Amino acid sequence: MATSQTTLDVDVIDSATLASKAEIVDNTIEVPGSKVQDDLVDPSEENKGFNWTWKSLVQKPADLDAIATRRSVFDNPDLSKYYEPGPEYENYHRFDPRERWTYREQRALLRKIDFKILLWVLIMFFGLNIDRGNLSLAIAGNLLDDLKLSTNDYNNAQNMYRVGFIIAEIPSQLIGKKLGPDRWIPIQIIIWSLSAGGQFFMQNRAGFFACRFFIGLFMGGFIPDSILYISYYYTSSELPLRLSLFWFTDYISGVIASFIAYGVLHMDSVAGREGWRWLFLIEALISIVIGFLSFIFLVPGPTQTKSRFFRNGYFTEREEKIITNKVLRDDPSKSGMHNRQAITPKMLWESLSDYDLWPIYAIGMLFEIPASPPKAYVSLSLKHLKFDAFQITLLNIPITLLTAINLLWVTALTERVGQVAIMGILTQLWVLPLLIIDLKALNHISAWGQYAVTLLLVAQPSMQAAQVAWCSRISNTVRTRAVSAALYNITIQLSGIASSNIYRSDDAPLYHRGNRQLIAINVACMAANAFAKIYYMYRNKSNQTKWNGMTKQEQKQYLETTTDKGNKRLDFVFES
Repeated sequence: MATSQTTLDVDVIDSATLASKAEIVDNTIEVPGSKVQDDLVDPSEENKGFNWTWKSLVQKPADLDAIATRRSVFDNPDLSKYYEPGPEYENYHRFDPRERWTYREQRALLRKIDFKILLWVLIMFFGLNIDRGNLSLAIAGNLLDDLKLSTNDYNNAQNMYRVGFIIAEIPSQLIGKKLGPDRWIPIQIIIWSLSAGGQFFMQNRAGFFACRFFIGLFMGGFIPDSILYISYYYTSSELPLRLSLFWFTDYISGVIASFIAYGVLHMDSVAGREGWRWLFLIEALISIVIGFLSFIFLVPGPTQTKSRFFRNGYFTEREEKIITNKVLRDDPSKSGMHNRQAITPKMLWESLSDYDLWPIYAIGMLFEIPASPPKAYVSLSLKHLKFDAFQITLLNIPITLLTAINLLWVTALTERVGQVAIMGILTQLWVLPLLIIDLKALNHISAWGQYAVTLLLVAQPSMQAAQVAWCSRISNTVRTRAVSAALYNITIQLSGIASSNIYRSDDAPLYHRGNRQLIAINVACMAANAFAKIYYMYRNKSNQTKWNGMTKQEQKQYLETTTDKGNKRLDFVFES
């Protein structure tokens, strides 16, 4: 992480702890009231132990048998009482501030978590993406012509999907928080798979709209549920790499779906049914199998992994201690709610009204729009350029692969430089000249030249993984993190609704009016990132001024009596 204030360096102590109260003396940390323990690792140095974060990929590993336990607020006896978990926390029996572990243990455990936990989450996300992303491939197989639909009907169906998605986001989070993601997510997958398979029987516009709405309704909430779930296992520095793999799976799912579609679309006229119908049915069967298996492979949390299928559990007692203490040392707020504890209406309102997250929501509303209409219209545009259905299916693959690669490197670079807002501006600058070409010169270049422009435009480096991690870190409480993940995803769906209404039939085929609107939104998104950067710098400076204006006694009294929560505390540092 990085902040705008060197005196509020969140790499010294995490944003959930007393970074603003730490003093740097001869490269050690002195927190008033405690002594530095020599066996602990300064957080700014932790990645030198090869912890499988983005930063570790460009650093050589240190002594793997050295202590990897990072210094935190729990090492200060005067302050730890304000951050220690309560007995209602499901991992409380594994919490011990005296626990120490080595880099070798930590690296092996992270590999195990990636394999036992993350891998299945990625498989579930694959199931979601083949069901929600196969519509454009079905379009290439003449779905619109067979059902006598227009491109405006296509836009409206996409809107119906997103409306369903938005309606379900927060209710799904509330249900998942009460039941536990390990129970709720498999139920979601099975229900949306049935809805997706129902597209096999569509006969008209009404059926098309209904299917897309119910698919969105039952998919809504899956992404924030999954992100909250994996946050139980990873620290804030480990999470961005996993989130980038999460969305990398989105794009790779598109590649696999394209190969599936290439074969299934050849089933046209089998049993008197069009090939696109078989595509919907076969991919729905794949996802419903994933849903039933998820009841087996998902576990409630790090210390609750034993079941009739895994009698010894996923982790040893030693590994459970490392996970629990590693995660809480990074972010003590993660012990604030039990993993089966419901969010009350008051908690929900507090999370919804958290204005410090609104700049990120504004960015979420805007950042995908400039490239979204060209992405949604790839198949239709390629059909206009006289490519056939099978060529279109194959031409989608390079677009998807480049988009996936761009996601990985831009997330890595963002974590490396620690400047989310600045990187957000730069990724919008990637799109701007391509939109200008689309507006001014697209009809003057060849079909393959137009494809190249579309390839680069649609493959814009995505900031989604970095921004989700940004939102999670600024949330700083479990209840806010649960709601903010849903709200952020709602902004993505709202941007999708807006973007699906930019390219209209009366503006086809070059969409000059639409491209002018995309350029304006592109500039607005850069302005939103600039505002977020300035706002969070201001909040950090304001907090620092207030804290430094207190006497030591007043600071202690604040810690003992404050009702401030999460990012409203004076000891919180905003990442920008």
